Amino acid sequence: MSFILCMTVLGVLLMLLALTSSYLRWLPVTTSAVCLAFGACIGPWGLDLVQLDIRESRHWLERLTEIAVLFSLFNTGIKLRLPLHRSAWHSAYLLAVPVMLATILGVCLAAHYLLGLPWAMSLLLGAMLSPTDPVLAGLVQVNNAQDFDRVRFGLSGEAGLNDGSAFPFVIFALLFLTHGTADFTWVQGWLLKNIVWGVPVGLLLGYGLGRGVGHFMIYLRVKNADSTTSPNDFLALALIAIAYVLAEGLGAYGFLSVFAAGLGLRRAEVHTTQSEVPSEHIAQPVLGHMDSDPQAATVPNDEDLSDSQLAAGVMMGDMLAFGSLVERAMEVLMITLLGAAIAFYWDWRAVGLGLALFCVIRPLSVWLMISKRLLTRPQKALVGWFGIRGIGTLYYLCYALSHGLPMDDVQSTIGLTLSVVALSILLHGISIQPLLERYERSMSREDKT
Repeated sequence: MSFILCMTVLGVLLMLLALTSSYLRWLPVTTSAVCLAFGACIGPWGLDLVQLDIRESRHWLERLTEIAVLFSLFNTGIKLRLPLHRSAWHSAYLLAVPVMLATILGVCLAAHYLLGLPWAMSLLLGAMLSPTDPVLAGLVQVNNAQDFDRVRFGLSGEAGLNDGSAFPFVIFALLFLTHGTADFTWVQGWLLKNIVWGVPVGLLLGYGLGRGVGHFMIYLRVKNADSTTSPNDFLALALIAIAYVLAEGLGAYGFLSVFAAGLGLRRAEVHTTQSEVPSEHIAQPVLGHMDSDPQAATVPNDEDLSDSQLAAGVMMGDMLAFGSLVERAMEVLMITLLGAAIAFYWDWRAVGLGLALFCVIRPLSVWLMISKRLLTRPQKALVGWFGIRGIGTLYYLCYALSHGLPMDDVQSTIGLTLSVVALSILLHGISIQPLLERYERSMSREDKT
């Protein structure tokens, strides 16, 4: 697939989405489901304009999916404004670690006993399919930095954390495939490098970098009276790149570092402005392009803002707008390519594996691991269902193809992984809006009583 054809597909699809947005918003489907169908129509199942071989394209697909996940993780991080010790974070921690581990185990057992796959390959499938996706889960994540709903906040924190926390287990499965059951001396090295070092160093490095850069940039813009003209999109790109490169250079996880950098930047905004309301919401009439609660947007002009509020509000507002734009564009491109590729790799066995994951493994893990003190029964049911698989899983697939996946297992692994992701996009894409509308109506009724 040529670069020109890739850009043509992206341009045509973005134009169609822009022209039909007023109609699509009333349909009970997500944009991802529409893009998947569009990709299938231009692929071998339809017009046969695009033919994508995942094996031959694995290297550039790995980088493309990596970039998509990085932007989404950073954008998710700067939306989460609650301090890390608050109880709303507790469900995110449980979802990102115990629930993820239970999901890996459940998918591994299902793949081995239902599909008859070897243990090592079953474990790799479990690791690749375990993380919820930060790119495709936009509808079920927090709407903005003032959204503290337990369902949205928990899913946002989970998506930010477990794309990085699943990485060690993908590496473990690849090492298991390489070494087999005869020699387990490599486990200690894996544990020290990937768990003891890689996870905490990635988180601490990114958080410290994001918070330090945030304080420094707000200070410079207040000092130089340059709050509204500085290129904040450049700052977002720089922070993502530096956090990722430094973490990878130190042998830590860049995904976790970039997510933590977004969190650190948000904490710098909170500490600097000393406001309960996000600065980009207070400054919304000045910024003019940020969606926010009308009651929060009470400042009519920039003279009524403190210097720190104006600097932080412009910085955070621009970053959120830029990150969301890139995230949506990457989502459209990647899911369209998935739709075009699925004809080559569709595997009917994925229907049973996917239904087991979506309807049994994920909901049961959430039900067992999360206390009713953190989430009510209806909330646990929603969190259990909204375990969306997507771009993060595609990245892990491309990573595995480039890092030692045996040739005998390639076709089966690609087929099962792509098919489960496609099923997730369809099933969750059809159900997200009706379920969320019902949940929000029930929450509004509770608020009135």
